[in-house]
Amino acid sequence: MPRTKRKVTPKKKIQKKQTPIWEWVLIGIAVVASIVLLYNRFAPQPAELTVTVSQAAEKRDQGAFMLDVREPSEWEEFHMPGATLIPLAELPDRLSEIPTDREIVVVCRSGNRSQTGRDILLDAGFKNVQSMSGGMNEWRSEGLPIVIGP
Repeated sequence: MPRTKRKVTPKKKIQKKQTPIWEWVLIGIAVVASIVLLYNRFAPQPAELTVTVSQAAEKRDQGAFMLDVREPSEWEEFHMPGATLIPLAELPDRLSEIPTDREIVVVCRSGNRSQTGRDILLDAGFKNVQSMSGGMNEWRSEGLPIVIGP
């Protein structure tokens, strides 16, 4: 039996639909946005940089290191019981005197220098540092304990 030749019809090439570039851009934006949202949701949040006088009193009672950055004459006028005096101008040279294993609250007269002291400590690598808003003036006006003299 002779073979008959079959006519072979070529298969049609199925063209794959190409994704337009704008779709890839949108997908990329969605992926990046998802990563950012997840990071912000689960990343550790920094502690507040400033605490109120009442929060500082609680932290002191719980064992926080209270760092007074005022001048010695201000310290002698009145200071917080248990605080340590290191004037702001001396702070960068006396960092070794500050514990690294305790929470630190920096205080001054009104709350301005304590922010600078806090930032010096944070820049030096201290982790759990806050400044007290209102300063020792507000501490005294709230009727919290003070020591007079050296």
